[in-house]
Parts: sequence; C-alpha cells; structure tokens
Amino acid sequence: MKVFTSACVLSLAATLTTAWADGTNKAAPKPDLSAPASLTEKAPESFKARFETSKGSFTVEVTRSLAPNGADRFFNLVRAGYFTDVEFFRVISGFMCQFGIHGNPKVSAAWRESRIPDDPVKGSNTRGTITFATAGPNTRTTQLFINLVDNARLDGMGFSPFGKVIEGMDVVDQLYSGYGEGAPRGAGPDQGRAHQEGNAYLKKEYPKMDYIKSAAILP
Repeated sequence: MKVFTSACVLSLAATLTTAWADGTNKAAPKPDLSAPASLTEKAPESFKARFETSKGSFTVEVTRSLAPNGADRFFNLVRAGYFTDVEFFRVISGFMCQFGIHGNPKVSAAWRESRIPDDPVKGSNTRGTITFATAGPNTRTTQLFINLVDNARLDGMGFSPFGKVIEGMDVVDQLYSGYGEGAPRGAGPDQGRAHQEGNAYLKKEYPKMDYIKSAAILP
C-alpha cells in the first residue's frame, strides 16, 4: 500500500494551487444576462428544454431547421438562465400563453433592442407549438408564446414556430387565464409597465399569474 509522505502532500497542494491560480480549475463564468451580444451560440440541430413552473413542468423539443434564428435565441436564453422567475403575463383561453419579459427591468431593457432577423414560416402554429412574438418585421427579442389551440391563421402573419411541447401540455393548459387580454384592451398586465417595473409590478398587481421557476437544456 502506498503512503503519502508530508513532502508528497505539500507537492500536491502546490500543484493544485498553481492550477487554480492559472485558471485551469476555474468554473465557467456565469452568463451575463445584461449583455445579449455575448449570448449568440449556435443551437444544436435538435434539443430539449425543461421548464419548471408554478403549475408543474413541461418539456419543449426544438428543431432548429424550422426557424434557425429563433432556435438559436431560445437556446441561448435558456442556457443563460434567463427564464428564472419569469411570469406568464398574457394567457388567453382558447388562444395562447405568452411569456418572456424578464423580472429585472435592467435585464429587460438590455434585451429590448437585441432583435433577431425573421425566419421563414416552415411549420404551422398548431396546438403546443412555441413561437416568438413579434411587433413587426425583424422585431423578435425574448417574448414567446405557446399555442393552446391550432392557430394556423398566424402562419400567414409571419409567426414561425421552432419547437413544440412534447411533455406537460396539460400543465400549460392549467396556467391561470383569469386576467385575460393585456391593457389597454383588457384587464391584464400592461407590457410597458412590465418592462419598466418588472416583477415588482406583476406580482403585486396580478398575484394569481403563474410563472416559470427555472428552465434548463436537457442533456
């Protein structure tokens, strides 16, 4: 049986100290959510992301070829931990549920101008598909929606799905929809205030809204 002498122990400690000092054993730096330009890695051709919510969990499967720009943005958002304590701020029964405004107004502000180019619509907005929201040509940032029913009429409006809920659609169906459409057309949250005030506004004024606890890319 080999026995470590004190000299061996000191040598090992010195080696570990040197390795730590030159960075070889350092953990990867935490992604900076305030710097969208640094989060642009190309997504795998297919991957899954699991969302933990206040109602339970659901899993999305992404097919990059359907909408490469959207898939890449989604991949980077999930991998960076963007969807942590993020509210479902617009849930309309018989239509869709929308999310993606960050709870921290500083992070939200950093992403509002980080737009990605449009993708041609290759898939249909069928029930369970996930798609980026848009305010016009080439304006997609971080807001997404999951179709609660078949919404094929959105296909011709440029909404390009990039994935689909493959597990937990029953959880998505249970998200609180009592607030309905957003202000000023309905009683739901004002997106402008949600951007400016974040979760402080959403949780105070709309306490029944469900939210995403966390999201992660599955191995």
